[in-house]
Amino acid sequence: QVQLVESGGGLAQTGGSLRLSCAASGRTFSNDVIGWFRQAPGKEREFVAAMRGSGGTANYADSVLGRFTMSRDNAKNMVYLQMNSLKPEDTAVYYCAGRRGVYRSSSSRDYDYWGRGTQVTVSS
Repeated sequence: QVQLVESGGGLAQTGGSLRLSCAASGRTFSNDVIGWFRQAPGKEREFVAAMRGSGGTANYADSVLGRFTMSRDNAKNMVYLQMNSLKPEDTAVYYCAGRRGVYRSSSSRDYDYWGRGTQVTVSS
């Protein structure tokens, strides 16, 4: 199994930036799709971005398209989410998750393993 640990969350101002990291350990995850999800208080967990094990283009939720960029470095067992032009509505706990295969699912139910999350708070 793969273990995931997120880091890099914190407090940012509107218009600011944060970079989240997701560190993987255990079996190799280079063949797995990794996704980023977020959950705000009182709301359901929602899709943010996902990328195949081989890298390449990620797919993004419309709400973050053009502002967030996902990347991964399989040699370092790391996945990143660069978040720019942050808005108060980006405030949430952010999770990375993984699934076998190549389908970059936007459904949290399709992911097999999860990190514990990192809090992102954007002040207005």
